[in-house]
Amino acid sequence: MKSAVLDDPEERRRLDPGGMLAAVAGLPDQCRDAWTAAQSLDLPASYSRIKRIMVAGMGGSAIAGDLWRVLLQRECGVPVFNVRGYDLPPFVDRDTLVIASSFSGDTEETVSAFHQALPIACPKVAITSGGRLLSTARANGVPAFTYKFAGEPRAALGWSLMPLLAISERLGFTEGIEGDVDEAISVLVGLRAELSEDVSTADNPAKQTALALCDRLAVIYGAGPLTEVAHRWKTQLNESSKVWAFHEELPEIHHNAIIGYGLPEAVARATTVAFLHSDDLVHLRVQLRYDFTRDLLARSNVESLTVKARGVSALAQVMSLILFGDYVSGYLALLYGVDPTPTAVIDELKAWLATQE
Repeated sequence: MKSAVLDDPEERRRLDPGGMLAAVAGLPDQCRDAWTAAQSLDLPASYSRIKRIMVAGMGGSAIAGDLWRVLLQRECGVPVFNVRGYDLPPFVDRDTLVIASSFSGDTEETVSAFHQALPIACPKVAITSGGRLLSTARANGVPAFTYKFAGEPRAALGWSLMPLLAISERLGFTEGIEGDVDEAISVLVGLRAELSEDVSTADNPAKQTALALCDRLAVIYGAGPLTEVAHRWKTQLNESSKVWAFHEELPEIHHNAIIGYGLPEAVARATTVAFLHSDDLVHLRVQLRYDFTRDLLARSNVESLTVKARGVSALAQVMSLILFGDYVSGYLALLYGVDPTPTAVIDELKAWLATQE
């Protein structure tokens, strides 16, 4: 049985030599350390007068910006935009706070966008562990939050997200974030105890979910703030599990995607939809649509499952589903017999791009 590998410590160590599952388990502690460290980030008082925020980032760093955006827009009138690319949009001006976030500091798209912000008399912040982004920020007197993390960029979400939360609190865009962070960490610690490697498949919902997605095309559904959590699930399945995966947003799918559930029949029979759910973060009308969609999927011979958020605050609920999905992606990698840590094709792409300069 494939499930045996999930409960065999020796097999887990053999298939996960880079320790990705240990990195997943470290998320609560990472969030605590990153939040504490972010309290030392010093920003000029003038930064609080901005009218919009632009977060430049790619991959795991960009996901932090996405999560911050959907959390911030629940209580703040300052809009947040995210750019995944080389160029800043033309509306970036002196009233725009530009935040460049790159784990390595050498992500070429993010470095390019940051360089475009330098001639603009706008407030700027860099979030990075080093590289060209940090050296450029320091050379231009830009405040920088720096951190050290020995692992993959996608496993450093706490170091990317916590300084963003601290920035919004420091600039007066949110209130009570510290309490939300404390609750989120507590929820993550409790959830980790339920989902950790040593908990058997029979009692481990994340392992059970990985089994349900094994040898299936995974499509992750979210609504409201959970849309970006679904996005995180998708990218974790891509990078850690090395599989095709997609994410969609409710209620948008009810204006297009549901028409195509039944065809091709072979794809429908090989697909499993995972609904990410919260009673608090998902609009009541959309919750009704969840029920209809599950029924329609069943009628179209498409399997589905539901994962519910934990906690009270929006941050805790979002992070609980993040941790759950990170565990699922790690366990699914083991089921496929692949090492969840390396992303060799991305490294190949970066090496090739370097030859094109």
